[in-house]
This record gives sequence, C-alpha cells and structure tokens, in this order.
Amino acid sequence: MSRHILDLIAQGEHQKLDFKFQVNDAKKIARSLSAFANTDGGRLLIGVKDNGRIAGIRSEEEYYMIDTAAEMFCKPALKLKANPHNIQGKQILEVIIPVSENRPVLAPDPDGAWRAYVRYQDNNLVADDILLNVWKMQGNKQGAFIRYADAEKDLLDVIENHPLQTHTELSERTSIKPSVLRRVLINFVLAEILRIQVDMDGSRFFLNEDFDPDNFDN
Repeated sequence: MSRHILDLIAQGEHQKLDFKFQVNDAKKIARSLSAFANTDGGRLLIGVKDNGRIAGIRSEEEYYMIDTAAEMFCKPALKLKANPHNIQGKQILEVIIPVSENRPVLAPDPDGAWRAYVRYQDNNLVADDILLNVWKMQGNKQGAFIRYADAEKDLLDVIENHPLQTHTELSERTSIKPSVLRRVLINFVLAEILRIQVDMDGSRFFLNEDFDPDNFDN
C-alpha cells in the first residue's frame, strides 16, 4: 500500500490530487473538499508538503478537522473515505473525495459567505454563475427549452470552429444578446449539446462529441 501512496506523490499536485502539509483550519480544507466534489473527485494527501516531501501528520486533531470540514462546513455534507498509511515511518492520511451527486457543494469563503468551488489543475476556484445555474436546474430536474433558429445554429458553428470560448468571448463572436446567450448556453449544456470546461476565466464551452446537428434538425 505504501507503493500506492509513493506513486501518487510522484505525480505531483493536479486536478484530482492535492498535498496538505497539515490541516489546522476546517473551513479552509472544506473549500478543497467542495472543489473536488463539484469537479472530478480526487484525493488529499495529508502530511505531504507541496514539493512532495513526506512530513507526516502531527496529531489525531487532523482527523477531526477533516470530519468537521466534511460534515459542518460542506453543504450538503460529504461522505469521505480516509485511509491512514505508514510511509517511511511517518503517518500519512489519504482522503478520497467522490464526485457529489448533489452539486453544488458549498463551503465558506474567507469572509464567511457560502460558495461553490471547482477544481482547475491544482487550483480551487469559485464556480461562476453559469455553472451554478446548470447545477441548480439539474438538481431540480428541469428540462431545457431549445430554440434552434439561425442564431443558435450560428452559435454552434462558432463553438465548433472556436471551441473553449467563454460567455464573454462568444458574445463578441455572435449576434445574440449576452443575457439571452447565457440562457442559451445553459440550455444547450442541459440538453447535452454543449459541455463545460472550467479554467481561471470561468466556464468555457465545447460541443459534445455525441451531438449530431443533422439529427437535431430532424
């Protein structure tokens, strides 16, 4: 089992893996849990420095901090799996965070406001309004009303030729008003015509590889 942890450490931090030297702030660690749960899931390795050096956890208090973060400072509360490992004579805590079925998972920001976080590479980012609305409508099991006129066809052409554009960038490339474009993008994501990729600038859109515009026309 120690080989498994050493292999993870060798990967370095990435979208599904984060190292924590120690956990002494349940609210802060809750933001990491939120980000993993709202994105692709992932793992925290507690007792590992950012450079991959094994330091080990210092006390049982860190177990309590993780439980507190998941149960009290994540809304809805998260069910985690925590596995202790003895590596090089030091205790490492592996925390496995699954993707939540009830997104968004919220956590308090540094000012105490509850926000949803997403994971991009090794960063925890605040989810933008478009992503929040997609999750809200998915949670309410709301269907998507799709209008497929010339403007919408032009939009999909733009996205096909210029994938991974933000809402702002797409509003500059199309004739659709920004407020209307926002609703169209949300509905296209709900209808699985578009997919979202998140980065430092927010949600970016690209065509679902299974989408066939010819079938849609019919």
